[in-house]
This record gives sequence, structure tokens and C-alpha cells, in this order.
Amino acid sequence: MGARPVGAEDVFAPVRAVADAILYEGYLLYPYRRSSPKNRVRWQFGVLTPPEWTRARGPEDTGVAGSAEGWWQRTECLLHGAAEAAVCTVRFLQLQRRTVERHDSGRYRPVEVLDLGDRREIGFDEAVPREFSLRLPVRHGEETVFPLAVGSGLDAETVRDDQGRPAGRIVRERWPLSVKVRVSAEPAGSGPAGPLTRLRVRVENAARGIPAGMSRDEALRFSPLACHLLLAARGPSFVSLLEPPDWARAAVRSCRNVHTFPVLAGAAEDHELLLSSPILLYDHPRVAPESPGDLHDSGEIDEILSLRALTLTEAEKREARATDARAAAILDRVDTMPPEVFERLHGVLRPPEGAEGTGDAGDAGGPAETVVAGVRVGPGSRVRLRPRTHGTDPQDRFLAGRTALVEKVLVDVDDAVHLAVTVEDDPAAELDRWYGRYRYFAPDEVEPLPGVPE
Repeated sequence: MGARPVGAEDVFAPVRAVADAILYEGYLLYPYRRSSPKNRVRWQFGVLTPPEWTRARGPEDTGVAGSAEGWWQRTECLLHGAAEAAVCTVRFLQLQRRTVERHDSGRYRPVEVLDLGDRREIGFDEAVPREFSLRLPVRHGEETVFPLAVGSGLDAETVRDDQGRPAGRIVRERWPLSVKVRVSAEPAGSGPAGPLTRLRVRVENAARGIPAGMSRDEALRFSPLACHLLLAARGPSFVSLLEPPDWARAAVRSCRNVHTFPVLAGAAEDHELLLSSPILLYDHPRVAPESPGDLHDSGEIDEILSLRALTLTEAEKREARATDARAAAILDRVDTMPPEVFERLHGVLRPPEGAEGTGDAGDAGGPAETVVAGVRVGPGSRVRLRPRTHGTDPQDRFLAGRTALVEKVLVDVDDAVHLAVTVEDDPAAELDRWYGRYRYFAPDEVEPLPGVPE
């Protein structure tokens, strides 16, 4: 990673969690094993392939989608107010090929799998994060070019047996990357606080001499992966391209972003940070505070992936741990995840900005209760389920007439009351209660019953 001066403020600290999620999006997918088909075709976003290799494969794609591979990407954004410079951080991954070798008669020989008792190692493609911090001049009509280079590398880690003798080694190899960043600016009108400037940052793969006949796996060795930008401006502010003010709409329409798209980042009121991502986002994106860690698949739900990981057999988990250290970390985290964390993953009623009084009705103090047919119903109450015949989840109809135990009374952002229940004769009820997976019914969909659960 690019170094920052000791003690220097990291202006991008508020957005790094989201940026890191982008950096490793799709890095390794469930079931986190090399043998899984979905982990054989990787690196799907922000891939800048070598120019000659890319051109040999047909016309250039100049759309905004970052899943389309090209040898360059372009960010165009708007600065409002007088600006002389902006700060930019270019971030991407460098592919690192990990192979394993067995020590045999004084020599190391490549093998698919290296087994050493409890430890197993499998060859796999890893990645090394790279980061470059740049000060971008904002001078109209001029282009500034920043050449960036990442060197090659070859490292070997010896693996020893119980007696301390060499049993094998892990070899990690990296290939050089060459990148150019082109920066230019031009006037784009004016706004209430001063001039509007269109800032253009183009990031290119500058590799040369890469044969067009290479396979994709080979070309990726010379390609920045998951490439994205962080931009900061002090004094002037960035304009949202998703929800621009009326006075900026014409200037926004003139912005042309290719294989990436810039959104406002940081706190909701902040207009000084921008994240240009190959994955389309909304303004001010953030990682949900309930998420305990990265699962490398933001299109999925943490709860589902965590529960799926728990279903892996010991043999599957052993392969996943041998595949990659990040897979091992996911399994370690899931295996030790306490029930209260699973409950948070199941869902949170979060009020919109400025709203109050939503969430778990019991949070305000005392038992959470509501009145159904003149009877107080709260946690521990027994009810018979009477789901509506129309306008409800069809699966709820299968529970008609079943008895259930009320676990919580909840109030949503529209002040509607919901009963979170577990079905009494469901064999999985205890497990559902353990990690907070409930079924939800409105008060008029239940019939209060006397007594306590058996």
C-alpha cells in the first residue's frame, strides 16, 4: 500500500471501509473453496487489462459498467467553488500467484496439494493491495500525467514438518504493473458558491508487449484489479451526479464516466469526499454497522452466507482454509459468532434520517406489548395464526391455524405494529430463536390464546 507520512491525517478514513469492500468484492465466493466453479473465474470488477490484449478482443466498451473489461477507466466529476488542487488516491489489487511445492530428495517439486498433518496448502491466486496518493492540479485546459509502477516479486516460504525438517514451500509470484493517470479540468458553468469545474481523471493500463494470444488468466498478471479512486477537495465541494441541484443539472449531463461512477462519500452532509467505483453505488454508501466482517459478496446477505458457511462439512472447511487465508478468517469468525450477532444480522428496523421512536418496541423500557381483540399480547404470549387471504406472503397461508409464541413486538418506520413469532410445533423453533430468525404477522392476523407455552 502507498505509505502516508507518519502522523498525517487520513482524509479518506470515513470511506475506507466501503472502499475496502469494493477492493475485495468477488475476491472469493461461498463456499470459499478453490474447487468451486464460481472461484475459477475471478476478478470481475474494475479490471484494466493490457491495451494490445484488449484491442485484439473487439471494439472498446465505453459504458459505465465496471464489469466490462477495458484498458482504461474515466471519472468525470464536478467541483463547485474555486479550486486549485484536489487529493486523489488510486487503489487496486496486484495479482499474486501462490503455488505449493513438496520437498523430495533435496529438491522442491510442484504439487496441487501439500498435506502436513493438520495443515493443508493449495495453490491459489491471491492479491496484494496497492495504493498511490496524488495531488491533482485543477488547471483548465492542461493535462497532467502521473506514471505509476508496481514491481514484480518472488517470495518463498519454507514449510517444515514436526521434526523441523523442510517438508515443502509456498511460492508467491507477482508480475510488474504499469499505470498512467491522466488529469485535466475545464469550466462547466457556475453555481451559487462560484464556478463549476469538470474534473477528469483517466486511469490506464500502460503495459506494453503483452501478447494478444495470452489467456485471460495470464493477462490478469499484468492488470490492475478492482481499480477505483478516492477524491477529496478542501474548500470547494463535489456535486452529486445522482441527485444534482437544479443549477447543476446541465453540467451533470455533460459528464461521461467510463467503467466507473463517482458518488459522494463520508457522512450524509459531507460534499468534500468522492468515491469513484466500478460497482454502481448510491451517494454516501456505508457498510452496515451490524456486519461483523467482509464476506466478499456484497450482493448477498450476511446472515444467509454466515448460515451457509456453518453447513460446510469438516472436509469442505479444511479445503476452504487451505485455499486462502481470507477464507480461513471467514470460517473462524462464523464458527465463533455469538447468538446476539446472528440476531442483528437477521435485520434491523432503522429509522430514516431525523425519525425517532422506531425499532424494537421494548427498547423504550418495560415489556413490549400490544392489544389484540382486547387482550394484551407481548413476549411469551401464545397466539393462533390467522394470516390474511390476500395481500400477504403466500407462505404464511401454510401456517393458518398453527399456534405460535410471541418473541417480540416491533414497530416499523410507519408506526405499524408487527409480532415476531416462532411456531410452537416447529422442530427448528429453538434454533430460530437462537439466531433471531422469526416469522412476522400483524396483530389482526393472530388470535390470542390463554395460558403459557407447554
